[in-house]
Amino acid sequence: MHNTKYVFVTGGVTSSLGKGIIAASLAKLLQERGYSVTIQKLDPYINIDPGTLNPYEHGECYVTDDGAETDLDLGHYERFLNIPTSQANNVTTGRIYQSVINKERRGEFLGKTVQVIPHITDEIKRRIQRLGKTGKFDIVITEIGGTVGDIESLPYVESVRQLQWELGQENAIVIHLTLVPYLAAAGELKTKPTQHSVKMLMQSGVAPNILVCRTEHEINDNIKRKLALFCNVKTQDVIQSIDAETIYDVPNLMFDEGLDRVVLEKLQLSSEKQPKLIAWNQFLRKHKNPKSTIEIALIGKYVELHDSYKSITEAFIHAGATNETKVKVRWIHSEELTPENVLGKLKGVNGILVAPGFGERGIEGKIKAVQYAREQNIPFLGICLGMQMAVIEYARNVLGLAAANSTEMDLKTKNPVIDLMEEQKTITDKGGTMRLGAWDCKLDKNSKVFDAYKTAMISERHRHRYEFNNQYFDALTKAGLKATGVNPDTGLVEIIELPNHPWFVGVQYHPEYKSTVLNPHPLFVSFVKAALEQSV
Repeated sequence: MHNTKYVFVTGGVTSSLGKGIIAASLAKLLQERGYSVTIQKLDPYINIDPGTLNPYEHGECYVTDDGAETDLDLGHYERFLNIPTSQANNVTTGRIYQSVINKERRGEFLGKTVQVIPHITDEIKRRIQRLGKTGKFDIVITEIGGTVGDIESLPYVESVRQLQWELGQENAIVIHLTLVPYLAAAGELKTKPTQHSVKMLMQSGVAPNILVCRTEHEINDNIKRKLALFCNVKTQDVIQSIDAETIYDVPNLMFDEGLDRVVLEKLQLSSEKQPKLIAWNQFLRKHKNPKSTIEIALIGKYVELHDSYKSITEAFIHAGATNETKVKVRWIHSEELTPENVLGKLKGVNGILVAPGFGERGIEGKIKAVQYAREQNIPFLGICLGMQMAVIEYARNVLGLAAANSTEMDLKTKNPVIDLMEEQKTITDKGGTMRLGAWDCKLDKNSKVFDAYKTAMISERHRHRYEFNNQYFDALTKAGLKATGVNPDTGLVEIIELPNHPWFVGVQYHPEYKSTVLNPHPLFVSFVKAALEQSV
């Protein structure tokens, strides 16, 4: 029988220590050693998924091939491991409770009183082990969101305690990520926050097997010994995680610290095969030693929180390395773009990306940015809403339909060149009801996108309710806007281009979701290359 091993990553002292990056880096090292690994995220919030959360509240909502709206950490997992995630890789408290309550309504608990223990914890354990029981993975790494001591995290920590007891310590281990702060006034690193964090975890019945200590300064052997003594671990199990120049350095840093070796030892797995990270380090060398620099304007509605566009900025890093170019992002809030200042705000950029989003706020600024890119022959990429704005701009300023708009912004527009998808018109629930996940698209062989993808059929991930209105297809085509990608089953226009422009592409889907370190997205690679050529 296939015996899957489980690694749990918890966090203490403060949030945003980088549990997702540590989990992804460990997974990368284990993958390089020949093990089949996946990562899942347990999110303690009661929302069913982040699909209805404001980007300012939660950052980007990441979408998987099978249509799950998930936490942005799943993007890190895919970018590091180069394998797709799924619905099973992101679990929320909302999903757990929804499932248990549905079972209770169906009478599956035979009249018993439904309680956090055992019913909620049983459901959590079932979800944790779902990926392991597929037989596809040697190791499943589970990141538990939030910090130890959070009320909402308690059922997850209790589930880990039960699983360790049920599976045995050699099959389920806990890595606790914690902060070792530096007090400048005292001139020293402080271990007390970590001691208290571990103490709180142990009060819940879980003793960490490995400590990963986030720090701005080197942790010496004396501090490691002190932490080991007070936290009930061996000195070799205290791993330093010092601030890195880039998240892509972390696998190398964790290898140097021996995190993967210690994990394999505790799971009683062989550590003979050494990680090489050859392709990974080739990417890193190119990323850190660019031969040129370009600046691309990112026009968005949530630019105050850069995590709202996390996959896009990471895709620029991957595509930049491929082109041996540093991509600087000029963040521009679309609400602040006006006809009077558009020239000043966009002057000097080598490319313009109009980002995804929802609602009417900041729309006219996005349209102005598209117009500037089109008229000034600046390489342009419009993603989802950005593609829709390109269609509206062209309909207004070239086709002459001054009232052209999307019914998302103006329900009574005379020229709805973008309209609500037919199957969306009867839907009232907001969560998980959009066109989600991977859909096929057939490319025109005489197009920029075909030159980029080098294949006639692609599959890309979607997240939208509105689409190109095919009633305007002929008029827009005659006016020079070319549909170069169409869904073969529905006839939905997925991609538009301007043939007489150096590089002008709008896509209804989200190419950024599929860009990884080892497979940079071809559309971003092509866009960056076009921007680079324009900058010379």
